[in-house]
Amino acid sequence: MRASLSIAAALVGAVAAAPKIPFVSTTDTIPGAPIVARQSANQACFVVGSTALPQEVADVADALASTVTCDNSVETISGVPDVTSGSTTFSSIDFSQSSQTPLEFALSKFATEDPVANTNLAAFQDMLNVYQATEAGIRSVGGSLAIKVPKFFLEMQVSRIETAQGNPPTAAGLQVDHLRDKVLKNAPKESQDLLDQVTQLATQLA
Repeated sequence: MRASLSIAAALVGAVAAAPKIPFVSTTDTIPGAPIVARQSANQACFVVGSTALPQEVADVADALASTVTCDNSVETISGVPDVTSGSTTFSSIDFSQSSQTPLEFALSKFATEDPVANTNLAAFQDMLNVYQATEAGIRSVGGSLAIKVPKFFLEMQVSRIETAQGNPPTAAGLQVDHLRDKVLKNAPKESQDLLDQVTQLATQLA
């Protein structure tokens, strides 16, 4: 009996002396570890920095990660690699290399057909993809966001084409009027004539 008590006491002592492993839940973070908005978005080849992306941008980056490719031998804005969607590369339609203002460039480069319904939707979607991917890359390094003007303009153009072709977007954030306002809001330094052209385009949906 006395031997059994000695063994039990020894076991209790061993347990008390053992190091305690703290419980870590799935929501806890390890001190010093970088926190990212979305791991999947940060795996996209064009997200080259560590600055957390806004949720909406992270979602877009996540969606484009498997369809947009990167050419790491060519850098565009803020060190972001040149990206390609379909047969369209960002460097071939880079507004920052033009002598025009961002909105002036967008109006001249991203014009739709007349009637709008005859426009190649896939080509415009590819152009939008490379702009959205590059914007995500720029945001990841904390760069200038002048790209938002042509990016929102391309979004508006895609929405106009879809509407003209009988498949208008259902999400509120993708409506032509909403995107028109996004373009105008982000282009306060553009001339009134250019802003008026955007407003006029938003009414042409056929």
